Amino acid sequence: MTQIEWVRYPHLAAHEPARRWLQFTANIGRAPSTIDAYGRSVDDHLRYCHKIGEDPLTLKADAVAGWIGDLRSRPNPRSANLVHFDSGVGLASATIQLRVVATRSFYAYLVEDGLRELNPVRRGQSGRSGRRPRRGLVGRVEKAPWIPTEASWDRIVNTVRSQSLRNRLMTALAYDGALRREELTQLDAEDIDPAYSLIHLRAETTKSQRAREVAYGTATGQLLMSYLKHRRALFGRVGGALLRSESRRNFGAPLSEWTWSKVAEDIARRAKTPNLSTHTFRHLRLTDLARADWTLDQIAQYAGHRDLDTTMKYIHLSGRELAERFQRANTAVTDARERLLASLVEA
Repeated sequence: MTQIEWVRYPHLAAHEPARRWLQFTANIGRAPSTIDAYGRSVDDHLRYCHKIGEDPLTLKADAVAGWIGDLRSRPNPRSANLVHFDSGVGLASATIQLRVVATRSFYAYLVEDGLRELNPVRRGQSGRSGRRPRRGLVGRVEKAPWIPTEASWDRIVNTVRSQSLRNRLMTALAYDGALRREELTQLDAEDIDPAYSLIHLRAETTKSQRAREVAYGTATGQLLMSYLKHRRALFGRVGGALLRSESRRNFGAPLSEWTWSKVAEDIARRAKTPNLSTHTFRHLRLTDLARADWTLDQIAQYAGHRDLDTTMKYIHLSGRELAERFQRANTAVTDARERLLASLVEA
């Protein structure tokens, strides 16, 4: 049975059906990050139910609408003055969407378990003639990912130079391998193949639950060798987790994904790039592969995407790059058109 840190979700842990649902979701193989996101989402919903005196086993759709309205009126947890562009409120549109999706999954479980007759979390406006709903219960706004400019990237790299050896290696690996948080922090020393400069990502650490291999460059290889010597001096010849805590409180413990998030936040603050996140390195790497004329299939394989539409969201070429590509492609077509039009002149 997959272990869950119930202390993170007090309201959910106190509700027996919700507890069974999250344990079921974990046992069928959902990624740890998914379990955490779903747990926090439903815990928030149950906290609201407790606040208004509603029982999740009997509440109606209007109570769910009240919860969504509450989500849309909350200030941002980081700053009361921060408003997201996509939602116009303190919480991002994607955050609200995630909480609704997770809560719908919870109620679907209750319906299947015979504890409810209907799911109170509706799917939005119904479509015509049996088609899919035209609009979800919560409107979704998809923004293009933030990709640092060359000037911003220079500031980021210069900031990382002053970081610890471990943090420098994490940044380099995150970029070279286009790694997600959990993929990076759950790397084992045995996952690295220095002979071919490859990283083996185990299925249980990936979001898609499929193993894959990614590469790293010469500079990252040099950082890796230096870190392995540093790691051996600190912790001895230990296997297991590659990245380990060097703090007094958790000395030698495997690094958590939250530590990597804090490192990225510190880099963002020092480099004055507030949009930087752990995912930025992944976005940038996949975009750079597109700039290097990798095919969409190749980029999707490198990223570990099942759906090419997901890969398209990650690739963010600048307007100048798109214009240059269009010009190159258009030149050949235009020349052919001009030759045909020239024949009209000669007629």
